[in-house]
Amino acid sequence: GQLGCEMGPSALRIAGLKTALQALGHTVTDIGNVAPKAFAEIPHPNAAVHHLGETAAWTEALSEAAYRESGLGMPIFMGGDHAISAGTVAGLSKRAAEMSRPLFVLWLDAHTDYHSLETTRSGNLHGTPVAYYSGRHGFDGYFPAVPNPVDPKNICMIGIRSVDPAESIALDESGVTIHDMRMIDEHGVAVLLREFLARVEAANGLLHVSLDVDFLDPSIAPAVGTTVPGGATFREAHLVMEMLCDSGLVSSLDLVELNPFLDERGRTAR
Repeated sequence: GQLGCEMGPSALRIAGLKTALQALGHTVTDIGNVAPKAFAEIPHPNAAVHHLGETAAWTEALSEAAYRESGLGMPIFMGGDHAISAGTVAGLSKRAAEMSRPLFVLWLDAHTDYHSLETTRSGNLHGTPVAYYSGRHGFDGYFPAVPNPVDPKNICMIGIRSVDPAESIALDESGVTIHDMRMIDEHGVAVLLREFLARVEAANGLLHVSLDVDFLDPSIAPAVGTTVPGGATFREAHLVMEMLCDSGLVSSLDLVELNPFLDERGRTAR
């Protein structure tokens, strides 16, 4: 309900993402913003669900873009709310299947985003992408089909600290690996991430990283509409990024939920 996420990509551009990557020796192409085809609103038996037709149209457009661009280089998808991952991961899973390699997803987020269309109480569809791209029932006839769903056992969530009861029940039976903030406090983030990266490497997998700004503690990243106290510190988040870089396994990246309207002098974008 807080407008402004659509300005997230512009804030990341202004903060100098392209320049920073080029300074590291990478060749960077900004292909501009993706746009959905014309859409009609779609009713759903769950009256809470809203923007269903629009989200389905975005999912289709992003899936096509993700599939296309993942064949040309390492795509970075800038959002926008976390609903974009429904499309990006679906497109990447198609690419991975064609390469006969498993797709793994590292979900860095305060939330699990594992609601189906039936279980969401808020109706906010940025709470559904993981359920969708991992093949959970309830999306048929509303969202585009996912011919190559991600195996839930290949999904690792780190930083979780806000889970609805319906999500918790579904996740218990899913096979998704969940490392909440307490596990980070007890074991340290390096131990948890190293274990997952070893699995990706052993399987010769492709690794998609989906970074929600609310993974970070609001004290260092206030520009998000769904802040949850007690998130990752700057050093914890930076260590995750260093380990991912060192691994050489990352093949694609989401940067989502940045709402510059809620930022403080561009601090979160930087």
